[in-house]
Amino acid sequence: MDGSSDSASFKVPEYVLASSGRRMPLLGFGTASSPPVGPEATKQAILHAIKLGYRHFDSASMYQSEQPLGEAIREALSLGLIESQDDVFITTKLWPNGAHADLVVPALRKSLENLKFEYVDLYLIHWPVSAKPEDSVKLIRKEDFLPMDFKAVWGAMEECQRLGLTKSIGVSNFTIKKLTDILAIAKIPPAVNQVEINPIWQQKKLREFCRAHNILVTAYAPLGAKGTLWGSNQVLESEVLKEIARAKGKTVGQICLRWVYEQGISVAVKSFNHERMKENLEIFDWSLSEEELKKIEEIPQYRICRGEDFISSYGPYRTEEELWDGEL
Repeated sequence: MDGSSDSASFKVPEYVLASSGRRMPLLGFGTASSPPVGPEATKQAILHAIKLGYRHFDSASMYQSEQPLGEAIREALSLGLIESQDDVFITTKLWPNGAHADLVVPALRKSLENLKFEYVDLYLIHWPVSAKPEDSVKLIRKEDFLPMDFKAVWGAMEECQRLGLTKSIGVSNFTIKKLTDILAIAKIPPAVNQVEINPIWQQKKLREFCRAHNILVTAYAPLGAKGTLWGSNQVLESEVLKEIARAKGKTVGQICLRWVYEQGISVAVKSFNHERMKENLEIFDWSLSEEELKKIEEIPQYRICRGEDFISSYGPYRTEEELWDGEL
């Protein structure tokens, strides 16, 4: 990893993705809102994030944030906040209803149409499952899930990169077993695996596996996703984290984000609150002590995102055990 931190400009450290040579800022701004806040509020939050110094934006077709993200970046260009699209790093994701060999490229083209861009920097398979094709992206009915043909879908993801529609490709919510399946057939290996990671779900084995295979891990829900339908306040209410935060004069959120950063991985954090957006950037000019890291390491572990929306009596995943391959 390389890069530097400047408290005035909030220059975020970066990681060079081997598959593209593109520099990915290690702190990304999440654009999902639950409950939804609408496109104008999303656009204004992203524009404010650019003013603060965020340069990596995490989107997805399901978030309905691609269009406001594109608009915010064009407005930032017109205001002179950035010089070109190359100054920002854009991630978006493939929803299961597009996870079919002949639909992956069209799905990405649709995302690019929403963004009004010619390419994104990173395109991820959002979940390791396919679904009955639909014109619109929405929550999937339980009877519409289908097993994913990893070889065919990953081959289509590789085609997206070869066509120049994305600079890099990767996955999200993939276990060690599912990553192993992808690596066995990949001509272009996944550059990133975006998964839940926070102090109460640290995923050490998965992180070690990804490091060994040169896959950068990106943490979502680093603060526990409190306020979402599936999130929890368990992270922000942790007494261990509260104690460390008090001792350091930081917020619990900052402790969590600094801990993630010190694990050598990247993170996507979502807040549209202006003060918290600024606080979330202020994690690069201090560090956690060995004693503090040890206390965090000893926190009892619990997965917050259980993936219930992707479990169905119709299959292919009938239980949490099957979806997560026992990584619970």
